Amino acid sequence: MRRGRTILLNVLAIGVLGLLLSLAEAYCNGYQTQILNLIAINIILALSLNLIYGFTGLFSLGHAGFMAIGAYVCSILIMTPDQKDMLFLLQPAYDWVENAQAPFFAAVLAGGAVAAIFGAIVGIPLLRLGDDYLGIATLGFAEIIRVVANNIPRLTNGALGFKGIPAYADLWWNFGWALVTLYVIVRLLQSNTGNVLKAIRDNEIAAKAMGVNVFRYKLLSFTVGSFFAGIGGALLASLLTTIDPKMFLFTLTFNVLMIVVAGGLGSLTGSVLAGIGITVLLEWLRVVENPVDLLGFSLPGIPGMRMVVFSLALIVIILFRREGLMGMRELTWRSLAGVFSREKA
Repeated sequence: MRRGRTILLNVLAIGVLGLLLSLAEAYCNGYQTQILNLIAINIILALSLNLIYGFTGLFSLGHAGFMAIGAYVCSILIMTPDQKDMLFLLQPAYDWVENAQAPFFAAVLAGGAVAAIFGAIVGIPLLRLGDDYLGIATLGFAEIIRVVANNIPRLTNGALGFKGIPAYADLWWNFGWALVTLYVIVRLLQSNTGNVLKAIRDNEIAAKAMGVNVFRYKLLSFTVGSFFAGIGGALLASLLTTIDPKMFLFTLTFNVLMIVVAGGLGSLTGSVLAGIGITVLLEWLRVVENPVDLLGFSLPGIPGMRMVVFSLALIVIILFRREGLMGMRELTWRSLAGVFSREKA
């Protein structure tokens, strides 16, 4: 398919998305709008983790840590000094924390940038480890970030966290950043760098034998993934308007990992589709946590049961469709054109 036609179709698709967002703003209630916002943020997080794990083969479990960094940095920058003065009850905030302020766009970028810096710093020693050891080490990093956030009250307000964060993250911001994330990662993967990352994933030894600086490319992938994890954390903080260290437990990384695995490791299309489906499904499964009457028996609600049900569903996916929804396939304009041409024939 010609490049000009592809660009035109992309522009039309963005226009359709904009129309749908306008309709959603007009006709969706607050709860439905919140679900749509969570879909956009989960897509950002899934794409960033898929770049690290699905396309580069780095088993990372530290996404919650990078999200926490982005969330705290963004929150500090978009809250007013008066808000911070009232929030910091345990100990007064550092002067530079209390007086720091920036527009929302700059604050989100700063959250992603600081997360990327931390990704590069921890990546230099950790990316030299093997697969399983890397997963354990990045999990430890995420826990360190959470514990540090809990114990520096002059920076993060300790266990109390932040409340009353300005709610700037609406549908337009969240889906706009989701499109930016998708565009950047697609362009990265379509370049020669993307081919190198896939070669490292498939056979690292062969890539080294071909003269590839494996460590440098791993660090690049890890840093870019960390940047967008920080972006997702920043948007989530502004969407929920409250954060605290307990939000950024391992389960947060596990939720993102579920989306990546269910969609397909090495498929951006799969991450987008699974981000939509799993976010909706997790909300729909809240019904299993409520009391229900079944055949004359009253069953009490069990908090957390939806995650049990969903974890069982993930096990079934791994057992019977290990490649996920899309495997390593992508949904492109060219593939869609091929489908329509076969149907006409």
